Amino acid sequence: MKILFATSEAQPLVKTGGLADVCGSLPVALKRLRHDVRLVLPAYRTAVARAGELRIAAELDLPGIAHPVRVFEGRLPGSHVVLYLVDSPHHFYREGNIYTGPDGQDWPDNAERFGLFCRAVVELAMARGGLDWRPEVVHCHDWQSGLVPALLSHEPQRPTTIFTIHNLAYQGLFSWDHFQALDLPADLWSMHALEFHGGFSFIKGGLAFADWITTVSPTYAREITTPRYGCGLEGLLQHRASRLVGILNGIDYAAWDPARDPLIPRNYDTHSLHLKAENKAALQRHFGLPEDPEAILLGHVGRLVEQKGVDLILAVLPELLQQRVQLVVLGSGQPHYEQALQATARRFPGHMGIHVGYDEQLAHRIEAGADIFLMPSRYEPCGLNQLYSLRYGTMPVVHRTGGLADTVVDATDAALADGTATGFVFDDPTPEALLAALRRALQLYGRQDAWRRLQITAMRQDFSWTHSAREYVALYRQALGT
Repeated sequence: MKILFATSEAQPLVKTGGLADVCGSLPVALKRLRHDVRLVLPAYRTAVARAGELRIAAELDLPGIAHPVRVFEGRLPGSHVVLYLVDSPHHFYREGNIYTGPDGQDWPDNAERFGLFCRAVVELAMARGGLDWRPEVVHCHDWQSGLVPALLSHEPQRPTTIFTIHNLAYQGLFSWDHFQALDLPADLWSMHALEFHGGFSFIKGGLAFADWITTVSPTYAREITTPRYGCGLEGLLQHRASRLVGILNGIDYAAWDPARDPLIPRNYDTHSLHLKAENKAALQRHFGLPEDPEAILLGHVGRLVEQKGVDLILAVLPELLQQRVQLVVLGSGQPHYEQALQATARRFPGHMGIHVGYDEQLAHRIEAGADIFLMPSRYEPCGLNQLYSLRYGTMPVVHRTGGLADTVVDATDAALADGTATGFVFDDPTPEALLAALRRALQLYGRQDAWRRLQITAMRQDFSWTHSAREYVALYRQALGT
């Protein structure tokens, strides 16, 4: 099949979150299955710099843009996947975050920026602008490409469209003035199309017009049809439920495997699990904590926001850190959470370390060195860190939601007995429930034989992209009627 993948970010070109991990890995997995998959994203300054050799593949005349928009062609680094970069320097050659300015606020012209990107994807999908290739399937990701299915709905003999929700909370909401400025077809201003509470929503373009909608775990697919998780769009998703499926994300075991990870001090596998202790000691040294092999070392990597349950972690720390327990945190987010964690680290010297920001190598070292990984997200469409943790034998403690519910098997007595347990799961996003799950984990840690069996079971789980890619291929074929 010929598949055009449209996204606003992809590793290793540009990354702000898990979307980049998915869109940098899934096309490669599809390519390995012998499909002609091509990836398109904006030509950000960093993406152009990291893309390697590029040539001009097409020139597009887009509404409201005075000059032709060039499309560069190259290869996604480290793969044979064809890469297209939509080049509009005024919109995409900017320093800093691809969505926000130096002040941390959204770029005020984001509607114009990603509206241009969506129109360019439509032109590529229809093989215009000099491109001699036409996809059968256009697979769009998150709100930044949400207008593509809506605009393609106006095209005769269009490709089949798939739209994937990575996080429904981010919807691309803009005003009526923005709708007019984008010169969108008038019939898209409707509650059945893009209109949303007096403004308009990019993501509704995908939800209302794509032939099929996917999201990144089966449980999250069910959750988003409810008021609790639907973010005001549950009615539309209920209406389209027959075309909504959940396909679990995979992870790239070439990058996340303790047996060959070049970013960790000591490699190990299920047969040399005792070597994990060397990573623990190195992590304790890095954060200035006592090198105590008997201390239980907890890790957390993620955005420091309410969704990730950071407040739940903060609530349990005063009791937890009075025990022989240590915690290391890597992340950034809302300033009050950053400050509260830093204050807690000062209150419990020798028990807690924090690095505000993001460091890829340190993320790997935390996965390899921690005994337990904290992931008490209030909601989590899929989650990747719990999958990394399983592979590294770092037992995840997770809230039963979204992809966390689909990937971690709670260490109940029955699951421990039949050898299926892979972590610790709690049902309510409250400090009390998190603390109860942690107590169970600490207790089992004291039974080292049982703990070792739990680690080995977790490390043997297979969440590779190959399995997920085959599920997407099956969906593409169903959508095409082949």
